Amino acid sequence: MELLIMVYACKTSCAKSIIGVIPYFPYSKQCKMRKRGSIVSKLLASMMCKAGLTHLITMDLHQKEIQGFFNIPVDNLRASPFLLQYIQEEIPDYRNAVIVAKSPASAKRAQSFAERLRLGIAVIHGEAQDAESDLVDGRHSPPMVRSVAAIHPSLEIPMLIPKEKPPITVVGDVGGRIAIIVDDIIDDVDSFLAAAETLKERGAYKIFVMATHGLLSSDAPRLIEESAIDEVVVTNTIPHEIQKLQCPKIKTVDISMILSEAIRRIHNGESMSYLFRNIGLDDT
Repeated sequence: MELLIMVYACKTSCAKSIIGVIPYFPYSKQCKMRKRGSIVSKLLASMMCKAGLTHLITMDLHQKEIQGFFNIPVDNLRASPFLLQYIQEEIPDYRNAVIVAKSPASAKRAQSFAERLRLGIAVIHGEAQDAESDLVDGRHSPPMVRSVAAIHPSLEIPMLIPKEKPPITVVGDVGGRIAIIVDDIIDDVDSFLAAAETLKERGAYKIFVMATHGLLSSDAPRLIEESAIDEVVVTNTIPHEIQKLQCPKIKTVDISMILSEAIRRIHNGESMSYLFRNIGLDDT
């Protein structure tokens, strides 16, 4: 709301152009319709455009298609060059590493990192199986009853078969290697902790987590400190000084340089293409 009010104040004061610099675009995970839910990213985009924003600079959108929600230019900068540089300079023997996707959904990002570092890739697939007590403790009760009252008796609408994930498996060899898990956002750390435990069981001797946006909400710092993860590397798109005091494993990579260069180029009317060099169509 503060941003929208400031943008609207500039608009009503006849500002020529109003450029928003939002390193972490909030609610970016809510960019798809689940069942019949709302697409909050579209709502935010509409509000920003309506308030008077004329240009947006952001970094590593959860889905790059979010840019299509805006009817103004959007520059979606990448933090991966800074994270790649950190891997090469701060991780000894990184040539013995393997890039890990903690789910098939993040495999494309892991592939992009692996190809640039000339490393192998591993993908974690499946989920931990529920104990039998979880299935009989009443949380699934009462059992679902098919209601046919609203359906014509002569119609038989086929039901979609529910998905069932297999037990956790690791596709790729991580034994005796450094595992580097890459993702765009680290907020709720449970999935990262489960991935780290799985990689330890498969023989990985060191585990790093690399992400652009470190929300690290709730008791994430404590959980990371007690986990098998050796280091969590995030950029400073979101302030997390308090979390770093709680957990020494959290390291920060400064990305202010690329944001300031983007601001300078837009202000001077220079081309932004230089900041997007070597980025392919499929790169996340």
